[in-house]
Amino acid sequence: MKKLFVLACFLASFGMVSQAQRYAIVDTKYILDNIPDYATAQKSLDQFSELWQKEIDQKQAALNKMYQNFEAEQLMLSDELKKKREDELFVREKEVRDLQRKRFGFEGDLFKKRQELVKPIQDKVYAAIQKIAANRQYDFILDKSEGITVIFADPKLDRSEDVLRELGVK
Repeated sequence: MKKLFVLACFLASFGMVSQAQRYAIVDTKYILDNIPDYATAQKSLDQFSELWQKEIDQKQAALNKMYQNFEAEQLMLSDELKKKREDELFVREKEVRDLQRKRFGFEGDLFKKRQELVKPIQDKVYAAIQKIAANRQYDFILDKSEGITVIFADPKLDRSEDVLRELGVK
């Protein structure tokens, strides 16, 4: 009788433990790739990036030409003119570096555009994931998209399709 009671307690506690660990796995990269607005936002970001890179490349090409001209004329210039050209080259070089930082640096124009275009879509996805987690009483949801430590994920636990349906994409 005592063994039966211990076994019943063990099974009851095991059931509580397994029930307490409800989890699911999603792939946010897959979800985002299947949202048309996200593809549009990415395309727009790529266009801005290319435009800004061309602007920087043009300024860099002009700077390189100035360097070449300076190198070619350096021997014929007076010390005063040489110093003036070096200062001008230094200023132009700084302008190019500043432009690169402004466009692509931390909290630069590309970062701000990404925040403007992509973040609202990501916020919708995370809200949908939270809603699914609350409705289905998951304890946690793992994202298997980029660089996490999930070694094996049972496909029946993947709820990416559910998130897309929640967003009205599928």
